[in-house]
Formats: sequence, C-alpha cells, structure tokens
Amino acid sequence: MSPFLGEIFGTMILIIFGGGVVAGVLLKHSKAAAGGWIVITFGWGLGVAMAIYAVGQISGAHINPAVTVSLAVIGEFPWSKVPLYLLGQMIGAFLGAVIVWLHYYPHWEATEDKAAKLAVFCTDPAISHWPSNLLSEIIGSFVLVLGILSIGANTFTDGLNPLIIGLLILAIGLSLGGTTGYAINPARDLGPRLAHWLLPIAGKGDSNWKYAWIPVVGPLIGGVAGGLFYRHVFVDGSELAMAIALAVVVVCLALDVIVVRRGSHRHAASRHAASRHQ
Repeated sequence: MSPFLGEIFGTMILIIFGGGVVAGVLLKHSKAAAGGWIVITFGWGLGVAMAIYAVGQISGAHINPAVTVSLAVIGEFPWSKVPLYLLGQMIGAFLGAVIVWLHYYPHWEATEDKAAKLAVFCTDPAISHWPSNLLSEIIGSFVLVLGILSIGANTFTDGLNPLIIGLLILAIGLSLGGTTGYAINPARDLGPRLAHWLLPIAGKGDSNWKYAWIPVVGPLIGGVAGGLFYRHVFVDGSELAMAIALAVVVVCLALDVIVVRRGSHRHAASRHAASRHQ
C-alpha cells in the first residue's frame, strides 16, 4: 500500500471511531445515548491509537495536516510529499464521515436536534468567541505536536507509542477539549463538515461554515509552534527560543484578555442601552 492510501485509510479509521462515538452518544435511540463527554474522549483517543497501529508502518500515520505541516517545517518530512498527504487525509476524513452516516442511518431522522447532528461531523464552540476559540485550538494543537514529538523520542516505548499517543489525545480532550470540542486536526473537522454539507442527512441544519476556518487555522498555527518549540528548546536547548516562546504566550494571552474585556464592555453597554429604551 502506498503512503497516500495509508493516509486515506488511517484518517478514515480515525473518523469512523471518533465520529462514531459522538453519534452513539448524541443520536436518539442509540444504546450509547447520554454516555457523556468522557466516553467521547475515550473513543477519539482509541480511534487515534487504532489508526496509528493500522497504517503507521505504511505512511507514518500522520492522519492530521497539522502534524504533516509541522514535521515539514522542522525538516523531518519532505515538503514535496505534503500535498499528497493532505489530500489523503481529507479524502479519508470525508469517507469516514460517510461511513458513520450510513451506520447510524435511521437515527438521523429520529434525532430532532440539528446541533447534535452537526456535532457528529465537526466541532462547534461551547461559547462562540472567535479569539478564545482560536486560542483554544492553538493551545491544544501545540500540546499535541509537542507531545507526539516527545513520545517519538523515547525509543524504548516504540511498540506502545500508538497507545501512548491515544492517551495524549484522551488527555487533551479531557483537559482542553471542553471549549471547542478539540478539533486539533484540520482534516478531522473540514472533511466531515463537507460531508455534512453534501449528504442528504434527515433534518440537518446549517453546516456552520462561518466557524470552519478556526479548526483549520488554529491547529496549523499551534502545530507548527509546537514543532518549532520542540526542535529549538528540547533538541537544540536554546534559551533564546524558550524566551521567545514565553513572550509569544504572554502576548497571545494579553490580546485575548483585551478582546474579551472589550466584548464584555460592548455587551454591557448594549444591555444598558436596551434597558433604557424599555
């Protein structure tokens, strides 16, 4: 099997497990209904582990554009192979979403909640606030890529690496996933979102394209930052790189706080103005 097909099948496996567990928890009349967030995070974590075990020897099991681009940026993967890997990941994510739709076919009509149907395919923030949502995806993806590179450096755990990376996904979901649903993977969100838009899903709503850029841009920024941080701090031991990374974190946090405060002031002002007119 070629690396291109490996990325298709690996990403498809990821979405079958990940999208499948979300469907099982959220769709009506599923025996797994109301399983909760912990069940969902375990499903995604195990899905990643199974995908890596399946195609790791074929393509390296990137199954995530943020991982592929990050490895290319730090010189661990040739740029010439990046387009084909990204295409394979998108195709695999789309196909995985179609399989989940078919598997739960009668449950779509039984489920009235349009947001629940969309959540099976792609992410949506708990609170819509794009600066914070973007920052959440950046942080989660930074941790993901930094964690993957760190795990890969420990050769004595080679046979367990897929499972350990699955546990990393589980940890990110439990600790950081409550804000945006932790896409941390552009293909994982964009491919199934496209499937939601195209498929004749009974009673579906809008595919929320206005939000779709965040789970694409955020993971790419965070992933590249995580890769660069690992290379310059963990490998090269650069104190300057560490200082720059900390400065960037402080600036990002400051900007986010400023935007949040401005939004709060505007919201308060609009409520005050509305109350005066009542």
